[in-house]
Amino acid sequence: MSQQLQACVLSDRESQLTAAFVPTAGMIGVSLADNGVELLGQRRGLDAYRSSGKTMGIPLLHPWANRLSASDYAVAGETVALAPDAVGVHHDNNGLPMHGLLAARPDWRVESVAADELVVVFDFGACPELLASFPFPHRLTLAVSLAGRRLTLRTTLAATSAKPVPVSFGFHPYLCIPDAPRERWEVELPPRRRLVLDGCGIPTGEGANEPGETAVLGDRVFDDGYDTIAAGAVFAVSAGRRRLEVSLDEGYPCAQIFAPAGEEVVCFEPMTAPTNALRSGDQLQFARPGKPYNAQFSITARPAP
Repeated sequence: MSQQLQACVLSDRESQLTAAFVPTAGMIGVSLADNGVELLGQRRGLDAYRSSGKTMGIPLLHPWANRLSASDYAVAGETVALAPDAVGVHHDNNGLPMHGLLAARPDWRVESVAADELVVVFDFGACPELLASFPFPHRLTLAVSLAGRRLTLRTTLAATSAKPVPVSFGFHPYLCIPDAPRERWEVELPPRRRLVLDGCGIPTGEGANEPGETAVLGDRVFDDGYDTIAAGAVFAVSAGRRRLEVSLDEGYPCAQIFAPAGEEVVCFEPMTAPTNALRSGDQLQFARPGKPYNAQFSITARPAP
């Protein structure tokens, strides 16, 4: 990895767990390793993420998570039409804007770094090419820590003008259990409401409550959205004696589960709002001047024997 793309590596003082993030590639998490065993899906790798926004590891999806139902939206007194060649915009197979604007952005500033903690800042309001697509000046602060076999990511979104900022971001952690084939993985899901999606993956407004469940993943495929998730709810995947838990500690009432066919990954995606909230307004929250929005999730890695 070049000096420009040098990863910041964190180490857990109590175990052999390490984590690596690359601030100059969108502050993406590129590794979570237990005694050298990689627990994040690498997929096409960092180069593909940088060149075309193909996700891997733990990417940040901002200012919207997943997709919008069209290339325009109106919110908080602003009407926006995303230009076809807008900076940072990527599209899904249906041509819908996907995963926000910050994929692989190089201009994150490292505020502090220690052996087990990293704090970085992104000044969205200083980027006019981004404000053209999301005209809400704000600052993101991402604090990452690793302790007690737990990787914690805390995000603070603070408005930097008189405008309230719509909050619709999320993360997309790709988890894998390298010690066992996917068909033997067991997933644990908390109580939640499954959102009915249309053929493009956009919520229709309908949903159905589902109880907590534990089931073998097998050949089951997920690309499903959920809401009404309680603070502190835990999603998990395990096989043998290795277990990965994703806890939605604060500020993430929604989630997406993604487990595609043919890939040895499962994703429990923390989301601050449902897919398409910038267009639908559904459950959309705001960071107001002087009142930042805080959200935190964590990944705990239980060891293999």
